[in-house]
Amino acid sequence: MKWGLWKVACVLVACGAMAGMAVSSQAAKYLGPGSVAASPDGKTLYVANEDANQIAVVTPDGKTTKTITVPAKPTGLAVCPDGKLLVTCIGTKSPVCLIDAATGKIEATIIAGHTARGPAISPDGKKAYVCNQFDNDVSVLDLETKKEVARVAAIREPMSAAVTPDGKTVFVSNLLPIDRADAYDVAAEITVIDTASNATTNIRLPNGSSSVIGVCVSPDGKYAYAVHILARYQMPTTQLERGWMNTNAISVIDAAEKKLVNTVLLDDVDLGAANPWDVACTADSALICVTHAGTHELSVIDAPALIEKLLGMPVEKEDGKYDDRGIYSSATASDVPNDLAFLVGLRRRIRLDGKGTRGLAIVGDKAYAAEYFSDSLAVIDLTPSPAKRSTSVPLGPKPELTVQRQGELFFADAALCFQHWQSCVSCHPGSRTDGLNWDLMNDGMGNPKNVRSMLLAHRTPPSMSSGIRPSAEVAVRSGITHIQFAVRPESDAVAIDEYLKSLKAVPSPALENGKLSTAAERGKKIFFSKEINCAKCHPEPIYTDLLMHDVASRGQYDRRDDYDTPTLIECWRTAPYMHDGRYTTLKELFTVGKHGKKGGPVDKLSEQDIDDLVEYVRSL
Repeated sequence: MKWGLWKVACVLVACGAMAGMAVSSQAAKYLGPGSVAASPDGKTLYVANEDANQIAVVTPDGKTTKTITVPAKPTGLAVCPDGKLLVTCIGTKSPVCLIDAATGKIEATIIAGHTARGPAISPDGKKAYVCNQFDNDVSVLDLETKKEVARVAAIREPMSAAVTPDGKTVFVSNLLPIDRADAYDVAAEITVIDTASNATTNIRLPNGSSSVIGVCVSPDGKYAYAVHILARYQMPTTQLERGWMNTNAISVIDAAEKKLVNTVLLDDVDLGAANPWDVACTADSALICVTHAGTHELSVIDAPALIEKLLGMPVEKEDGKYDDRGIYSSATASDVPNDLAFLVGLRRRIRLDGKGTRGLAIVGDKAYAAEYFSDSLAVIDLTPSPAKRSTSVPLGPKPELTVQRQGELFFADAALCFQHWQSCVSCHPGSRTDGLNWDLMNDGMGNPKNVRSMLLAHRTPPSMSSGIRPSAEVAVRSGITHIQFAVRPESDAVAIDEYLKSLKAVPSPALENGKLSTAAERGKKIFFSKEINCAKCHPEPIYTDLLMHDVASRGQYDRRDDYDTPTLIECWRTAPYMHDGRYTTLKELFTVGKHGKKGGPVDKLSEQDIDDLVEYVRSL
């Protein structure tokens, strides 16, 4: 079993509760700093403390001067050219707060979509682009009228946005792929928005790209950079050395041509750089910095040298080369995404003192990174030979981790893994799924299956699609041994258990004001009808009977007919569907896959009935 991190909590915020929020010094049990931004003059930093529902105002030396309370968990922030703050907060209808940084007063609240995050502001300060993670679109906000003026479709779980210096283009990272998982090529994409028309195009990343979080545009406007995992999901999971399972990457995009230049690995040959989270450039575009949430470090890359090397790679197909140490090096451009030595001499890896390195801001020759689990801010000197390269500045009291919080940290910490290639989150972003099929060794080789969500894992035994693990507790311990290739104390597994048990379902985007839509109400009657009888295998309250069933889903690589019945709670976010991920939508599952036909005449339902049934299942 694989697990993930990123505790997701969705808060419904009433508009009336958003008004009148002001500066507050109230401390929370945890701060959970996640995002960082700098004022236009570089003299002030703003840190989004997610677990405390506040923005910390911090001096460049790390002193917190005040905090600003926001209506709900802040998921991202950006600074307008006039110095005002734009803060996205979590919610099914997310409040986006425009804040006077000097007074801490919320001047306006604009409602965006489900779980708004990753805001970007146009160079003229007139518009903002906000990613609505679970609505799969981007809100275009007019900052002069304080209104949402458009919604632009993204692909799947947009996470962050970046605007080109000329204001003509927005690059949006999509966390997950939306391909059938049993296909040969499965990859996430970058959505590119033309700001004049709001028309979109997509840039597909290499096969295996997933967990795409951070994206930025170089200040000179020439390149966009996106950081992500590059999974080797088509390899048997028999070893970790040299990136046989998950590698970690940065994709370089030609901003003018809107095309992928290449994808470069951030790992070293024998040391992974797990879970790249955010990316930013220095003002002169000379350095690219990447935070690594799994290995708690910062990569500093020589951008001109990287671009020169990439553009100098021949495109003709040649055999790869090995140096005298037996290390593979690229011979052609197509080799680069497999070359663990490509950045040798072009990149510095800086280990940080805190845990959970996430959001990033750069001011002059200093980088500032949020350290989520340490409630601290890393201050990194980017000059070539500093006396002390980095310090970790506390944003509040040193956090005392509960067992549950420790488990959340272990979920994200690649230090638990042999050679630090991956953490649990690498295959379970948000504790859910990466959208890929993996060939785990627990039930033999050659029968890959789709990654499952960890929500309710401890309440829905057995574990794994084939039921090979009798419980989530067993699966957690087996995963540490056979996926992380590590030997850890029992207390680690206990903590992970407690974290997983604490996961809560996110309200579905299909709900209307927290309730079933009219179509979903019709679908509910079909779901529970005696004729169709979906509830036979998916009974309330967790929508699984905890049994193995043969539902005529055997695929070409399978060795059995019966598979574990999954919970339907939150299945709106766990595509693709079935144990091998062959269906990308629930409608396709019913219409093409005829799922449920063994229990009732699903194939006799009208198209309207199918749409209604899908709407109900999407609402769970």
